[in-house]
Amino acid sequence: MSNATLLAPVQTARSAHTIARPVSPAARVAAPAQPAQPPVAARPEPAVPAGSEARGFALYVGIDEQKAAQAGVSLGILVDALRRTLADLAPAAQTYATVALAPVAAGGRDVDVVRLALHEPSAVARTRPEPVDEDLASRVIVDISRKRVLIDGESANFTYKEFELLQYLVLREGRTIDRAELVSSLWSAGSEDEAPGERTIDVHVRRLRAKLGRYEDIVRTVRGIGYRFDRHADVVIRYGTGTPSPDRF
Repeated sequence: MSNATLLAPVQTARSAHTIARPVSPAARVAAPAQPAQPPVAARPEPAVPAGSEARGFALYVGIDEQKAAQAGVSLGILVDALRRTLADLAPAAQTYATVALAPVAAGGRDVDVVRLALHEPSAVARTRPEPVDEDLASRVIVDISRKRVLIDGESANFTYKEFELLQYLVLREGRTIDRAELVSSLWSAGSEDEAPGERTIDVHVRRLRAKLGRYEDIVRTVRGIGYRFDRHADVVIRYGTGTPSPDRF
């Protein structure tokens, strides 16, 4: 299906294969000067648990040979291009690429199939039977690894977007998230769902709270700003086995 531990955006890789065409001296003189591009802000590093250190990362890429061919490349070309990009950016970095093999009939998003085929911890955790814990029967369980919410032992009928909204707040515990950030983060450009206005986000939060029932106050309103999730005695967060999934950051 794909390669793991690839180390740059695909568009960067494809640009490595762009053929430079010669430009005449006259064209160079006539071309207007391009304005200087503003520096790209450094992306903040994710928090690292105590007693551990970041030694690298894995980028799971979901694309099969047919889709690669439609884009005019192959999996091998993508791997080579990304490795060259990494060599330019960080010559000391070591790489290892592997192809994720999955059954022909495997359904789901390509990247999810890849993560499961390569035994990514949180992907594997979703396929394991849920242990029965009587102590948790009267609580809210937000299961990040399995993308579901249990309320008093019963699975809540959350829509995909409602779960995304709750997950976004849970993974930023204690931080107030304004409406504009929720809209821009959960309704990205090109999404099938039309992005709501900042005030319309209140409607989504009300629906989310209605499904939380007597636990609705775990999603707090910060008047005039937005919403926040605070740690609550009746809420259990499950991230799955192993290290936290990269989509926490």
